Amino acid sequence: MDTPQAADTVLDDPVGRSLRGAHAGLARRRGRTATYLPGVATFAAVPSDPAPGDWADLAALLGPGALADLFSAPAIPPADWSPVFALDGLQLVGPVRTGGPDPDPDGVVELGAADVPEVLELVARTRPGPFGPRTVELGTYLGIRAGGVLVAMAGERLRPPGWTEISAVCTAPEARGRGHAAALVRTLQHRITARGERPFLHVADDNDAALRLYARLGFTERRRVRFTGARVPTSRAPGGSHLLEHHSGEDGRT
Repeated sequence: MDTPQAADTVLDDPVGRSLRGAHAGLARRRGRTATYLPGVATFAAVPSDPAPGDWADLAALLGPGALADLFSAPAIPPADWSPVFALDGLQLVGPVRTGGPDPDPDGVVELGAADVPEVLELVARTRPGPFGPRTVELGTYLGIRAGGVLVAMAGERLRPPGWTEISAVCTAPEARGRGHAAALVRTLQHRITARGERPFLHVADDNDAALRLYARLGFTERRRVRFTGARVPTSRAPGGSHLLEHHSGEDGRT
């Protein structure tokens, strides 16, 4: 049975559509702006045509000196918001699959709240991008262990209608080259399409290893994006962190 073709226009605003839909219970909102609860995700959403009042609402929502992680939104913050990062990337979409879900490969396990300390340790070692103590609440996260130790992981992040983003794909350095990233991404693809949705993801445009992996798994480029973040005005603004980090190996920086 064919998976229905989900309208891809919602991917132009994946954060906003997620916060107004599947992730509404994890959202903070003020006016036409929204962001995730602390510890869940850093991303914030503004309208496609933000007015000065919208930026004021987002500033009040986040607080003085806070990071406004605008993800792939094209909106340009006011001049008094300090730029923190800008990174070129790609938005990729997965294929429409047919038939039922494939069985999970041996060794792939679901990760939950009890696994968060181990997940955060792997994140600290591999730096797959922003990940907090409550990020696992966004969707299903899967892992692979070796000798009882978590060595690879991938999960579901943004959830615009009809789509699920695959993210946090990472493998410990000593476990790379064993196909863990491909197994985890493929398993998530199967699960997502089995419920009638399509997978998509984001990756830094210079991450050649990740791009080769995703191409093998049937992902194709939908559009180029630019990930940006800015600091809410304050007299003393601390430094920020990048949305995506570069790395080597088989994993996707998502």
